[in-house]
Amino acid sequence: MGSLARDGRPPLRLGLALGGPADAASWRTTAALAEWADAAGFDSLWLPEGHLRAGATSAPLVALAAIAARTRRLRLGTTSLLLSIHAPARVAADVAALDQLSSGRVILGVGRGFEPAMFQAFGVDPRDKRDRFDDALDAVLAAWRGRDADAAPSIRPHQSPHPPIWVAAFGPKGLAQAARRGLPYLASPLESFDAIAKNFADHAAQLPAGVDVRALAVPVMRTVHVTADAAEAQRVRAAAEAEFATIAARARGAIAARAAGAAADRVLVGEPAAVADAIAAYREAIGMDHLVVRPAPRTSDAERRASLARLVEEIAPRFAGA
Repeated sequence: MGSLARDGRPPLRLGLALGGPADAASWRTTAALAEWADAAGFDSLWLPEGHLRAGATSAPLVALAAIAARTRRLRLGTTSLLLSIHAPARVAADVAALDQLSSGRVILGVGRGFEPAMFQAFGVDPRDKRDRFDDALDAVLAAWRGRDADAAPSIRPHQSPHPPIWVAAFGPKGLAQAARRGLPYLASPLESFDAIAKNFADHAAQLPAGVDVRALAVPVMRTVHVTADAAEAQRVRAAAEAEFATIAARARGAIAARAAGAAADRVLVGEPAAVADAIAAYREAIGMDHLVVRPAPRTSDAERRASLARLVEEIAPRFAGA
Protein backbone atom coordinates (compact mmCIF):
# COMPACT_ATOMS: atom_id res chain seq x y z
CA MET A 1 0.00 0.00 0.00
CA GLY A 2 1.24 3.52 -0.77
CA SER A 3 1.68 6.31 1.74
CA LEU A 4 -1.35 7.66 3.56
CA ALA A 5 -2.43 11.20 4.25
CA ARG A 6 -2.33 12.64 7.76
CA ASP A 7 -5.97 11.60 8.21
CA GLY A 8 -4.96 7.96 7.67
CA ARG A 9 -6.68 7.67 4.29
CA PRO A 10 -5.30 7.48 0.73
CA PRO A 11 -3.97 10.84 -0.51
CA LEU A 12 -6.60 13.13 -1.96
CA ARG A 13 -6.33 13.71 -5.70
CA LEU A 14 -7.67 16.97 -7.09
CA GLY A 15 -9.44 17.19 -10.43
CA LEU A 16 -10.66 20.29 -12.23
CA ALA A 17 -14.00 20.12 -14.04
CA LEU A 18 -14.64 22.72 -16.73
CA GLY A 19 -17.75 23.45 -18.77
CA GLY A 20 -17.84 23.67 -22.53
CA PRO A 21 -16.62 27.03 -23.86
CA ALA A 22 -18.88 28.64 -26.42
CA ASP A 23 -16.33 30.36 -28.68
CA ALA A 24 -12.66 30.46 -29.66
CA ALA A 25 -11.73 33.00 -27.00
CA SER A 26 -13.31 30.85 -24.29
CA TRP A 27 -11.45 27.80 -25.54
CA ARG A 28 -8.18 29.69 -25.26
CA THR A 29 -9.03 30.59 -21.67
CA THR A 30 -9.85 26.95 -20.93
CA ALA A 31 -6.62 25.72 -22.49
CA ALA A 32 -4.60 28.27 -20.53
CA LEU A 33 -6.32 27.21 -17.30
CA ALA A 34 -5.52 23.56 -18.10
CA GLU A 35 -1.85 24.44 -18.54
CA TRP A 36 -1.91 26.30 -15.23
CA ALA A 37 -3.60 23.37 -13.45
CA ASP A 38 -1.02 20.98 -14.89
CA ALA A 39 1.82 23.06 -13.42
CA ALA A 40 -0.01 23.82 -10.15
CA GLY A 41 -0.38 20.19 -9.12
CA PHE A 42 -3.91 19.17 -10.06
CA ASP A 43 -4.18 15.48 -10.86
CA SER A 44 -6.86 15.57 -13.55
CA LEU A 45 -8.99 17.74 -15.82
CA TRP A 46 -12.57 16.90 -16.77
CA LEU A 47 -14.96 17.94 -19.53
CA PRO A 48 -18.66 17.05 -19.85
CA GLU A 49 -20.52 15.95 -22.92
CA GLY A 50 -23.69 17.86 -23.65
CA HIS A 51 -25.83 18.79 -26.61
CA LEU A 52 -28.34 21.52 -27.42
CA ARG A 53 -27.48 23.51 -24.28
CA ALA A 54 -24.84 25.84 -22.92
CA GLY A 55 -22.26 24.72 -20.39
CA ALA A 56 -21.06 21.52 -22.04
CA THR A 57 -19.16 20.47 -25.11
CA SER A 58 -20.49 18.15 -27.78
CA ALA A 59 -17.03 16.67 -28.46
CA PRO A 60 -15.11 16.30 -25.19
CA LEU A 61 -12.60 13.81 -26.59
CA VAL A 62 -11.57 16.29 -29.29
CA ALA A 63 -11.17 19.03 -26.70
CA LEU A 64 -9.19 16.76 -24.39
CA ALA A 65 -6.86 15.88 -27.26
CA ALA A 66 -6.04 19.57 -27.63
CA ILE A 67 -5.47 19.83 -23.88
CA ALA A 68 -3.29 16.70 -23.93
CA ALA A 69 -0.95 18.44 -26.36
CA ARG A 70 -0.53 21.37 -23.95
CA THR A 71 -0.07 19.43 -20.71
CA ARG A 72 2.25 16.74 -19.36
CA ARG A 73 0.82 15.42 -16.10
CA LEU A 74 -2.95 15.92 -16.03
CA ARG A 75 -5.18 12.91 -16.32
CA LEU A 76 -7.88 13.59 -18.92
CA GLY A 77 -11.46 12.73 -17.97
CA THR A 78 -15.02 12.94 -19.27
CA THR A 79 -18.00 13.69 -17.00
CA SER A 80 -19.48 11.89 -18.75
CA LEU A 81 -19.25 10.41 -22.25
CA LEU A 82 -22.78 9.43 -23.21
CA LEU A 83 -22.48 5.87 -24.45
CA SER A 84 -26.21 5.57 -25.14
CA ILE A 85 -26.06 7.87 -28.18
CA HIS A 86 -22.75 6.86 -29.79
CA ALA A 87 -21.51 4.07 -32.03
CA PRO A 88 -19.37 1.85 -29.77
CA ALA A 89 -16.68 1.24 -32.40
CA ARG A 90 -16.18 4.99 -32.74
CA VAL A 91 -15.96 5.42 -28.96
CA ALA A 92 -13.43 2.60 -28.66
CA ALA A 93 -11.25 4.05 -31.42
CA ASP A 94 -11.41 7.66 -30.24
CA VAL A 95 -10.74 6.89 -26.57
CA ALA A 96 -7.88 4.57 -27.51
CA ALA A 97 -6.38 7.27 -29.72
CA LEU A 98 -6.61 9.85 -26.92
CA ASP A 99 -5.04 7.42 -24.47
CA GLN A 100 -2.20 6.68 -26.87
CA LEU A 101 -1.38 10.27 -27.73
CA SER A 102 -1.50 11.30 -24.05
CA SER A 103 0.71 8.35 -23.00
CA GLY A 104 -2.02 6.78 -20.90
CA ARG A 105 -3.64 9.72 -19.12
CA VAL A 106 -7.33 8.99 -19.83
CA ILE A 107 -10.00 8.35 -17.21
CA LEU A 108 -13.24 7.51 -18.99
CA GLY A 109 -16.32 8.76 -17.17
CA VAL A 110 -19.42 7.33 -18.83
CA GLY A 111 -23.14 7.89 -18.53
CA ARG A 112 -26.49 7.48 -20.20
CA GLY A 113 -27.82 11.04 -20.56
CA PHE A 114 -31.18 12.38 -19.47
CA GLU A 115 -32.36 15.18 -21.78
CA PRO A 116 -35.34 14.26 -24.01
CA ALA A 117 -34.32 16.76 -26.70
CA MET A 118 -30.88 15.19 -26.97
CA PHE A 119 -32.27 11.68 -27.38
CA GLN A 120 -34.67 12.95 -30.03
CA ALA A 121 -31.83 14.67 -31.89
CA PHE A 122 -29.82 11.45 -31.97
CA GLY A 123 -32.79 9.26 -32.84
CA VAL A 124 -32.67 7.30 -29.57
CA ASP A 125 -35.68 6.16 -27.59
CA PRO A 126 -34.93 7.32 -24.02
CA ARG A 127 -36.53 4.15 -22.69
CA ASP A 128 -33.66 2.22 -24.27
CA LYS A 129 -30.83 4.30 -22.79
CA ARG A 130 -29.78 1.81 -20.11
CA ASP A 131 -29.77 -1.18 -22.46
CA ARG A 132 -27.88 0.85 -25.04
CA PHE A 133 -25.38 1.90 -22.37
CA ASP A 134 -24.72 -1.72 -21.35
CA ASP A 135 -24.45 -2.92 -24.93
CA ALA A 136 -22.13 -0.08 -25.89
CA LEU A 137 -19.82 -0.58 -22.92
CA ASP A 138 -19.63 -4.32 -23.64
CA ALA A 139 -18.72 -3.57 -27.27
CA VAL A 140 -16.07 -0.98 -26.33
CA LEU A 141 -14.41 -3.36 -23.88
CA ALA A 142 -14.52 -6.19 -26.39
CA ALA A 143 -12.86 -4.01 -29.03
CA TRP A 144 -10.08 -3.05 -26.62
CA ARG A 145 -9.52 -6.69 -25.71
CA GLY A 146 -9.34 -7.62 -29.38
CA ARG A 147 -12.38 -9.87 -29.19
CA ASP A 148 -14.00 -8.19 -32.15
CA ALA A 149 -12.95 -9.90 -35.37
CA ASP A 150 -12.50 -6.51 -37.00
CA ALA A 151 -10.45 -5.02 -34.15
CA ALA A 152 -6.96 -4.00 -35.16
CA PRO A 153 -4.00 -3.42 -32.84
CA SER A 154 -4.39 0.33 -33.42
CA ILE A 155 -7.63 0.30 -31.41
CA ARG A 156 -5.81 -0.70 -28.25
CA PRO A 157 -5.43 2.02 -25.62
CA HIS A 158 -2.09 2.81 -24.01
CA GLN A 159 -3.21 1.67 -20.55
CA SER A 160 -3.60 -2.03 -19.96
CA PRO A 161 -6.12 -3.50 -20.14
CA HIS A 162 -7.84 -0.13 -20.66
CA PRO A 163 -8.29 3.33 -19.08
CA PRO A 164 -10.07 3.48 -15.72
CA ILE A 165 -13.84 3.67 -16.18
CA TRP A 166 -16.08 5.58 -13.77
CA VAL A 167 -19.86 5.63 -14.04
CA ALA A 168 -21.82 8.84 -13.49
CA ALA A 169 -25.22 7.94 -12.11
CA PHE A 170 -28.46 9.34 -10.72
CA GLY A 171 -30.82 7.10 -8.85
CA PRO A 172 -30.85 3.40 -8.01
CA LYS A 173 -30.85 2.04 -11.57
CA GLY A 174 -27.70 3.90 -12.56
CA LEU A 175 -25.98 2.90 -9.34
CA ALA A 176 -26.93 -0.72 -9.92
CA GLN A 177 -25.42 -0.61 -13.42
CA ALA A 178 -22.12 0.68 -12.04
CA ALA A 179 -22.07 -1.80 -9.16
CA ARG A 180 -22.97 -4.79 -11.31
CA ARG A 181 -19.80 -4.21 -13.34
CA GLY A 182 -17.64 -3.52 -10.30
CA LEU A 183 -16.96 0.03 -11.50
CA PRO A 184 -16.57 3.18 -9.38
CA TYR A 185 -19.49 5.56 -9.07
CA LEU A 186 -18.84 9.23 -9.86
CA ALA A 187 -20.96 11.41 -7.59
CA SER A 188 -22.76 14.38 -9.12
CA PRO A 189 -22.33 18.00 -7.99
CA LEU A 190 -26.13 18.26 -7.78
CA GLU A 191 -26.64 15.79 -4.96
CA SER A 192 -26.53 16.59 -1.27
CA PHE A 193 -23.98 15.20 1.16
CA ASP A 194 -26.55 12.79 2.63
CA ALA A 195 -27.68 11.65 -0.84
CA ILE A 196 -24.22 10.75 -2.05
CA ALA A 197 -23.37 9.03 1.24
CA LYS A 198 -26.44 6.83 0.74
CA ASN A 199 -25.54 6.29 -2.92
CA PHE A 200 -22.04 5.07 -2.06
CA ALA A 201 -23.47 2.72 0.56
CA ASP A 202 -26.03 1.34 -1.90
CA HIS A 203 -23.35 0.99 -4.58
CA ALA A 204 -21.04 -0.91 -2.21
CA ALA A 205 -23.85 -3.22 -1.14
CA GLN A 206 -24.48 -4.28 -4.75
CA LEU A 207 -20.90 -5.02 -5.81
CA PRO A 208 -20.31 -8.56 -7.04
CA ALA A 209 -18.61 -11.05 -4.77
CA GLY A 210 -14.87 -10.72 -5.05
CA VAL A 211 -14.86 -6.97 -5.75
CA ASP A 212 -13.16 -5.14 -2.89
CA VAL A 213 -14.86 -1.79 -2.40
CA ARG A 214 -11.64 -0.49 -0.84
CA ALA A 215 -9.87 -0.93 -4.18
CA LEU A 216 -12.32 1.32 -6.04
CA ALA A 217 -11.87 5.04 -6.56
CA VAL A 218 -14.24 7.25 -4.57
CA PRO A 219 -14.71 10.35 -6.77
CA VAL A 220 -16.98 13.23 -5.86
CA MET A 221 -17.65 16.35 -7.91
CA ARG A 222 -18.34 19.50 -5.89
CA THR A 223 -18.54 23.22 -6.54
CA VAL A 224 -15.59 24.69 -4.61
CA HIS A 225 -14.49 28.25 -3.97
CA VAL A 226 -11.83 29.15 -1.43
CA THR A 227 -11.68 32.77 -0.29
CA ALA A 228 -11.11 34.75 2.87
CA ASP A 229 -13.27 37.58 1.51
CA ALA A 230 -16.68 37.26 3.20
CA ALA A 231 -18.45 39.34 0.57
CA GLU A 232 -17.00 37.24 -2.24
CA ALA A 233 -18.01 34.04 -0.47
CA GLN A 234 -21.58 35.31 -0.03
CA ARG A 235 -21.77 36.30 -3.69
CA VAL A 236 -20.59 32.83 -4.73
CA ARG A 237 -23.14 31.12 -2.46
CA ALA A 238 -25.93 33.25 -3.92
CA ALA A 239 -24.82 32.42 -7.46
CA ALA A 240 -24.76 28.72 -6.62
CA GLU A 241 -28.27 28.91 -5.15
CA ALA A 242 -29.51 30.57 -8.35
CA GLU A 243 -27.79 28.00 -10.52
CA PHE A 244 -29.25 25.03 -8.68
CA ALA A 245 -32.70 26.63 -8.72
CA THR A 246 -32.48 27.11 -12.48
CA ILE A 247 -31.42 23.48 -13.01
CA ALA A 248 -34.25 22.23 -10.81
CA ALA A 249 -36.79 24.34 -12.71
CA ARG A 250 -35.67 23.17 -16.14
CA ALA A 251 -34.90 19.51 -15.47
CA ARG A 252 -37.25 16.59 -15.03
CA GLY A 253 -37.51 13.53 -12.86
CA ALA A 254 -34.47 12.47 -10.86
CA ILE A 255 -32.34 15.41 -12.01
CA ALA A 256 -34.92 17.94 -10.83
CA ALA A 257 -35.27 16.16 -7.51
CA ARG A 258 -31.51 16.10 -6.94
CA ALA A 259 -31.11 19.79 -7.83
CA ALA A 260 -33.92 20.95 -5.54
CA GLY A 261 -33.14 22.32 -2.11
CA ALA A 262 -30.48 24.56 -0.65
CA ALA A 263 -27.10 24.70 -2.37
CA ALA A 264 -25.19 25.02 0.91
CA ASP A 265 -25.06 21.23 1.33
CA ARG A 266 -23.55 20.80 -2.13
CA VAL A 267 -20.94 23.55 -2.35
CA LEU A 268 -17.69 24.03 -0.46
CA VAL A 269 -17.25 27.78 -0.11
CA GLY A 270 -15.35 29.86 2.41
CA GLU A 271 -12.02 30.31 4.13
CA PRO A 272 -9.35 27.61 3.70
CA ALA A 273 -9.90 26.13 7.16
CA ALA A 274 -13.65 25.78 6.60
CA VAL A 275 -13.24 24.17 3.18
CA ALA A 276 -10.58 21.81 4.54
CA ASP A 277 -12.94 20.74 7.34
CA ALA A 278 -15.69 20.08 4.78
CA ILE A 279 -13.34 17.94 2.69
CA ALA A 280 -12.36 16.04 5.83
CA ALA A 281 -16.04 15.32 6.49
CA TYR A 282 -16.43 13.78 3.03
CA ARG A 283 -13.34 11.66 3.56
CA GLU A 284 -14.57 10.49 6.95
CA ALA A 285 -18.10 9.68 5.75
CA ILE A 286 -17.44 8.04 2.37
CA GLY A 287 -13.67 7.74 1.97
CA MET A 288 -13.49 10.32 -0.84
CA ASP A 289 -10.10 10.07 -2.56
CA HIS A 290 -10.82 12.16 -5.68
CA LEU A 291 -12.31 15.64 -5.38
CA VAL A 292 -13.32 16.86 -8.82
CA VAL A 293 -13.54 20.61 -8.38
CA ARG A 294 -16.16 22.54 -10.25
CA PRO A 295 -15.29 26.27 -10.23
CA ALA A 296 -18.01 28.46 -8.79
CA PRO A 297 -20.45 30.13 -11.22
CA ARG A 298 -20.25 33.84 -11.98
CA THR A 299 -16.63 34.22 -10.92
CA SER A 300 -13.89 35.87 -12.93
CA ASP A 301 -10.86 34.02 -14.27
CA ALA A 302 -8.72 35.77 -11.64
CA GLU A 303 -11.08 34.73 -8.82
CA ARG A 304 -11.15 31.14 -10.06
CA ARG A 305 -7.37 30.90 -10.24
CA ALA A 306 -6.93 32.47 -6.82
CA SER A 307 -9.41 30.00 -5.32
CA LEU A 308 -7.76 27.02 -7.01
CA ALA A 309 -4.32 28.18 -5.91
CA ARG A 310 -5.49 28.36 -2.28
CA LEU A 311 -6.93 24.87 -2.61
CA VAL A 312 -3.62 23.46 -3.86
CA GLU A 313 -1.30 25.45 -1.63
CA GLU A 314 -3.20 25.76 1.65
CA ILE A 315 -5.62 22.82 1.76
CA ALA A 316 -4.26 19.93 -0.33
CA PRO A 317 -1.15 19.40 1.84
CA ARG A 318 -3.41 18.38 4.72
CA PHE A 319 -4.60 15.42 2.64
CA ALA A 320 -1.36 14.54 0.85
CA GLY A 321 0.64 11.37 1.34
CA ALA A 322 2.86 11.18 4.38
